[in-house]
Amino acid sequence: MIIWIASYPKSGNTWVRSIISSYFFSNTGEFDFSLLKNISLYPGPKYFKNIIKKPGDVSLFWESSQKSIVQKKSQTFLKTHNALVALNNKNFTSEKTTLGAIYIIRDPRNILTSLKNHYGFKDYDETFNFMINKKKYIWDLRKKNDFSGFQFLGSWSDHYKSWIENTEFKTLFIRYEDLEKQKIEVFSKIIIFINQLNADNSSLNEK
Repeated sequence: MIIWIASYPKSGNTWVRSIISSYFFSNTGEFDFSLLKNISLYPGPKYFKNIIKKPGDVSLFWESSQKSIVQKKSQTFLKTHNALVALNNKNFTSEKTTLGAIYIIRDPRNILTSLKNHYGFKDYDETFNFMINKKKYIWDLRKKNDFSGFQFLGSWSDHYKSWIENTEFKTLFIRYEDLEKQKIEVFSKIIIFINQLNADNSSLNEK
C-alpha cells in the first residue's frame, strides 16, 4: 500500500522525505541524498508504460498504475504535489491503494517567497497569480512532449482543502514551522504515525 508524502510545492516535502528515508532506509540513521530515491515522485514516467501526450491525461492511468505499484511492493512511500482531486472523473487515489498520507503545510506567505526564487518569477504579483490559479498544474519542463509528470495543483487554498477534508484514509498534517522549531517532537510524530498505519505500536527507535 502507498503512504503519500504530499504538499503544495516549496512546503518542506523534501525535508520530510529526508527524515523518513534516514529512519527507514538507513542502517545508521544518517541522511544521504542517495536515500531519497526510496521515495520517488509520483506521477512520473517510470510508472507508466506509454508517453502521456496531453496535460491531464495521466489521470486516466492513476488507478491502474497505483494498483501496479501496490502489487509489486507491500509498502511504498511516494512524494506528490498533486491535489487530492478528480480529473476526467478519475480520483487521484483512494483507500484501495492508499494506506495513509503525511501532508506538509507551510505559511503561504513564505511559500510565495520560495516559489518566486525557485521558478524565477519576475515579481511577487506573478508568483501570487500562480498560487491562486485554480487550474494550475506543473510537469517536468525538460520533457516537452511527455506529460507523465503532470501534477495538478489548483490554487494553494484548494490544494490544502483537498487533503485536509479527505476522510477516505488517515492523514497526518505537519506544519513546516513546527518542524523548524520542534524537530524532535515532529520527527517522533511522523515515525509513530507511520508505525501505527502498519499496526505497529512500537515507540520511536532512538538508536
